[in-house]
Amino acid sequence: MRLGLLGGSFNPIHRCHLSIAQSARRLLQLNQVLFIPTGDPPHKQPGTLASAQHRYHMVKLAIQDQPAFTLTDIEIRRSGKSYSIDTVRALQEQYGSDTEIFFIIGLDAFLDLPSWKEAAQLLTLCHFVVISRPATTFLSVASLPLFPEVPQEELRALDTGRLERADIPLKNGRTVTFLRLPPCEHSASDIRARVADGRPLANLLPPLVESYILREGLYREDSERF
Repeated sequence: MRLGLLGGSFNPIHRCHLSIAQSARRLLQLNQVLFIPTGDPPHKQPGTLASAQHRYHMVKLAIQDQPAFTLTDIEIRRSGKSYSIDTVRALQEQYGSDTEIFFIIGLDAFLDLPSWKEAAQLLTLCHFVVISRPATTFLSVASLPLFPEVPQEELRALDTGRLERADIPLKNGRTVTFLRLPPCEHSASDIRARVADGRPLANLLPPLVESYILREGLYREDSERF
C-alpha cells in the first residue's frame, strides 16, 4: 500500500487542499491520502483558529465523497506538542511494514525541515513529496544542510517551468519528489477574511464546508465558538 500523509491546520480546508491531494495521489500512484488535522495549540488568539473538533469535522465533510481520502484525529488526541516524526512512527505501526508512506508538504514548510525534531531520522522513515508554493523557489532547497546531494539544475528547471516533477534519490535510500503544480490563488487566511467581512466565497470551499462555517458562525469577529 502507498499511503500519502497530508497534515495541516485546515483552517478551513478548501479546494486547493483537495486539489493537492488529488494531484499527489495521481502522480505518485497513492492508494490512499490520509488527512491529519493539527490539534489545538496551548495559546491561540480568539477568532484566528477554529477548534480542532470544528476543523476535523470540516475535513470529514470535504472528503466524504472521495473513497481514496481518509481522516485521522491522531494529532488532535495527542496531548502536548505534536511532532511529525511521532505521527509517522505511530502510523507506521498502525498500517504495518507493507505500507509505504509519502509525506506531502508545501515547499515553504519543507524549507524549515532542519528545525524539526529528528529531521534526519524522519527522512529515513518516509518519502517526502514537496509541492510548489507561491514566492518560494525550489532552488532554495540546495542551501539546506540536509540535502548536499540535490542537483541544482533540476531545481532550476522546476522553478522555470521546464520540469514539472523531479525525483531526487537520497543516500539513505529514500526519494524526495518535487512537484510543480498549478498555483492556487487563494489561501485559508483569505477565506477567513472573506467570511469575517461577509464577502462571497466564490466556490472556494466544498459546499458542505461552506454551509458548516456559516451555520456554526466560524471565523466571525464576534464569534465565541473557538
